[in-house]
Amino acid sequence: MTNTKMDTDRTQTHDPYLKPGFSLGNRLARALWAVVYVLFFRPSPRPLHAWRALLLRMFGARVGRNSRIYPKTRIWAPWNLECEDMVAIADEAIIYNPEPVFLGSHSIVSQQAYLCGATHDHNDPAFPLVAAPIRIGAYAWICARATVQPGIEVAEGAVLGLGGVATKNLDPWTVYGGIPARKIGERQHRNIITT
Repeated sequence: MTNTKMDTDRTQTHDPYLKPGFSLGNRLARALWAVVYVLFFRPSPRPLHAWRALLLRMFGARVGRNSRIYPKTRIWAPWNLECEDMVAIADEAIIYNPEPVFLGSHSIVSQQAYLCGATHDHNDPAFPLVAAPIRIGAYAWICARATVQPGIEVAEGAVLGLGGVATKNLDPWTVYGGIPARKIGERQHRNIITT
């Protein structure tokens, strides 16, 4: 064996980038979910919200009554998703949830919004995954193309505007926008029935 081949083999054996970030069980469950998503979830007609909720529940999700989860929604790990009643997750919204994601009653995640539950430690040579839960409060609205970072809590009634990026917790009944998101207004809620 040549020195170059030996060096390559040694590098691959010890290269932390080549180590799996998740257990075999987790990877197999996600592979099975991917098959169910492609065959049964994604092609289902838009009005079949109960059908998609059933599929998610089969994989451990907790989905409340009258939730509206659309067929182009991407959910990474259904077993880490909890939705209370009347939650809406629009087409092309992405829920990347290696840790739990909670969506409170009447919360909305709009088109192409991204709930990003993990990142990597860029200062560690092994570049390990760093995951944290996300909590979206009742009546909160994550607008189209907005992003919520790992470990963030969006309080009841808060709004994260179009394309905004939540890097810190959002206060109740407050409107945020921009990158990073900053307070841009208050939300009226006198006519909303809170839970």
